Formats: sequence, C-alpha cells, structure tokens
Amino acid sequence: MTDTDSEMTIRPPRQERTRQSWARVLDAGVALVEEGGYEAFTIAAVCERAQVAPRAIYDRTTSKDALFLAVYEHGMSRLVADQEIFDRPARWAGLDAPQLVTAAVTELAAVFERYAPFLKSVVLLSGAHPEVYRRGRDHVQHLADQFTAVVLGAEPEITHPDPETAVRLCFSTVFAALVMRVSYGPDFAAPAADQPAFLRHLAETAVRYLLAA
Repeated sequence: MTDTDSEMTIRPPRQERTRQSWARVLDAGVALVEEGGYEAFTIAAVCERAQVAPRAIYDRTTSKDALFLAVYEHGMSRLVADQEIFDRPARWAGLDAPQLVTAAVTELAAVFERYAPFLKSVVLLSGAHPEVYRRGRDHVQHLADQFTAVVLGAEPEITHPDPETAVRLCFSTVFAALVMRVSYGPDFAAPAADQPAFLRHLAETAVRYLLAA
C-alpha cells in the first residue's frame, strides 16, 4: 500500500457507539454536500453538523478527501438501493413495448428527482475530481446495464438492427438529459417545463427512437 492509499483508507468503527457516531458523520456529510457542494464540505462543518468531536473523524482518517469519498459512497448507496427496481421482474411484467420503455425512463427519472441535490453536487465536482469521476462512471455503467436489461424485454418490437446498441444509446440520451436538468436547471438547454411535462417528452423521445416503424 502506498502512502497515498493509506491516506485514503477509512478505518471502520468496531463498537456500536462508534458505529452510530460514524453513521451520523456520513449523514451529516451528505447533507452538507447537498446544501453547498464540495465547498461546504469541511471536517469542522461535518463535526458540527453531526455533533461529534473531531476525534470521531480523526480516529477513522486524517484525510478530508478520504472522508469525502466515504460520504460520496454513502450518498450513492441510497441511489443504488433505489436502482434495484430495475432488478425486480414484477415491476415490468405484463407491459407492452411502449409501456416498458416509458416505465424504464420514468423510474430512471424518479431516481434523479429524489436525489437531485446530491447528484447536482457530485456531477459538477466530477469534472475536477478524477476519483469522483471514476467512481461515478462505474455507477453509471452499472445503471446502464440495469436499464438495458429491462428495456431489452421489448426487443422483438425494437426496430433497429442492433437492439442492444440502440437501447444503450437511448440510455445515454435519457441520462444526459436528466444530468443536464439536475445540474443546470430545467431551462438550461430547452424551454423550461415542469417535471411531468419534461418526463412525457423524454419518454416519448425514447419510445419513438426505439420503436419507430
């Protein structure tokens, strides 16, 4: 292990009391990131928000960046838990092709809407933070696999000669639109629309691309 790797290591708490304290630290870190982005994230601010002494953090790590990445993974774990909807066959059973595509886009957009403040901060940071970018890319690739597996349930109706490639490109388009809306606001690249109207247009775009005669 290099010195850099050691600095990025989090020493996990072992006792129940310290595990509870660490959970408050991670929750406080997510809240700070949601409210003010990386600029608001300091060890002092986390301690104040979590109502813990600095030792509660310095016993785990001496690196602000290691703490931030632990907070990042804590925040992302909530999204990953919600993404499990794509792994539940009952959610997609009985849907025809347009309904399936629309439902997949709707569930993807719902994840973005629920976690918009956190996603906005980490997306904007990823361009300047290589490790956040790398981890974010891994999360997105997993989500793309989940989305693709679901939408390929409509494969007999997909009109493109390479259905999987078409679905993955569809995911990229939908994902980019959601990232842009969360990061820069609803009127950044198009006339502002409320969430239901935006979602209708987004789902129709996906349906027309994949299922056009």
